[in-house]
Amino acid sequence: MSPPLYLSLFGRRSHEGSTNISDSESEEEPELPLNQFYPYIRCALCCGFLIDATTITECLHTFCKSCIVKHFFHSNRCPTCNIVVHQTQPIYNIRPDRQLQDIVYKMVPFLEESEREQMCNFYKERGLEVPKPVVISPPGPVVLKRQKKENIPQTIFTIPPELDVSLLLDFVGAEEGINNYKPLERRYVRVSGEATVRHVELFIRRKMELSSSCQVDVVCGDHLLDHYQSLKDIQSSVGEEALQDGLLVLHFGLVLPTQS
Repeated sequence: MSPPLYLSLFGRRSHEGSTNISDSESEEEPELPLNQFYPYIRCALCCGFLIDATTITECLHTFCKSCIVKHFFHSNRCPTCNIVVHQTQPIYNIRPDRQLQDIVYKMVPFLEESEREQMCNFYKERGLEVPKPVVISPPGPVVLKRQKKENIPQTIFTIPPELDVSLLLDFVGAEEGINNYKPLERRYVRVSGEATVRHVELFIRRKMELSSSCQVDVVCGDHLLDHYQSLKDIQSSVGEEALQDGLLVLHFGLVLPTQS
């Protein structure tokens, strides 16, 4: 009887001139069944494996591109955590996750070939030309690279108008007993004024890898902010004292929740 399909977590190493693997080496390379990875490689909307993996930038949840675009026809919230992705145009805040898609294709045998075949049949049944796969050409001479750089339209670097608030996130410290967190490397952030303090907190939690037992207090000036407050309202209510070189300064600290 053939063994069940397993995935090696770290991959097997090959050694020249050796065909036997010792027990100690096999123990260092644990094998896990594919279904243990389902929460990370399947779409929560269609329950199938991710196709054209697309991530919401506000909360970093990932879905099939077609699934999340259809979902945004009737909702502006994330299907998983229910946060508001964008007040009017949630599709602005999604990005392709090609690295995750490559991982899915490597983990699930024949998925990429099957998807390509279905796409070809879809176009042929409708009498349409099948799109050709994107081919990345090898790098050309240095002169050609420079010419290509100069021909890039300048509009590609413009900031979308909906990202109208620039933040400076200032970490003031953590309460005694909170030690397991990463430094916030990205202190300067450009976001929509419709984003709330809750969105800022989620961003901080993900970047610093905070545990759920840790509370994030956000302060602007002398005001402790509530989760529901939008950045646009904070900027207008606090005024110039909250700005530093045009940046809205938010101080935040890590505290332990109060015991009632």
